[in-house]
Amino acid sequence: MSLRLGDTAPDFTAETTDGVMSFHDWKQGSWAVFFSHPADFTPVCTTELGRTAALHGEFAKRNTKAMALSIDPIEDHHGWAPDIGEVTGTPLNFPIVADPDRKVAELYDMIHPGAGDTSTVRSVFIIDPDHKVRLMLTYPKSVGRSFDEIVRVLDALQATDRDSIATPADWRPGDRVIVPTGVSTEDAKTRFRNVVEVKPYLRYADAPGS
Repeated sequence: MSLRLGDTAPDFTAETTDGVMSFHDWKQGSWAVFFSHPADFTPVCTTELGRTAALHGEFAKRNTKAMALSIDPIEDHHGWAPDIGEVTGTPLNFPIVADPDRKVAELYDMIHPGAGDTSTVRSVFIIDPDHKVRLMLTYPKSVGRSFDEIVRVLDALQATDRDSIATPADWRPGDRVIVPTGVSTEDAKTRFRNVVEVKPYLRYADAPGS
């Protein structure tokens, strides 16, 4: 069965570039960005893992860890890792899962045979500290991911969890937020600042704490 939002992310134990790890133990108490790439020693994947490594500090600010996966063996991961640092300027600083038997890829439905060969597509899962799947994205193999968007969604998820708000299109921290539909405008004015009713179902307010 395919994963859905709100499902518990499947646990697994696998060999990684940082040693054998249990996924749930590794991310205990943290958010995680868990993503697959089609293959080692490939151009798009090299840029993506380098970008992820460069975002290490931004992820840390958000209590988030990154982990990648492909169906390549661990020897290939270790052989490829120096290229990531050389090409992108940031050495690998997060684990890559070796999944040659494809067990983890199948748990997370990362292999889409209609997309070409039987390697993984560019899947992304954002998983919260309770191990719940909060976001799923799937990119084709030829298109590199927007990691700025992944960070933006992390910010939005954490803000909506913290403040019981909703966020409009393209929202970023500091922008005005949307009052949830279950809150009346009258109640919203006691909970939020500068509430503006555009439509009865669309009310903007200043972000809490701004």
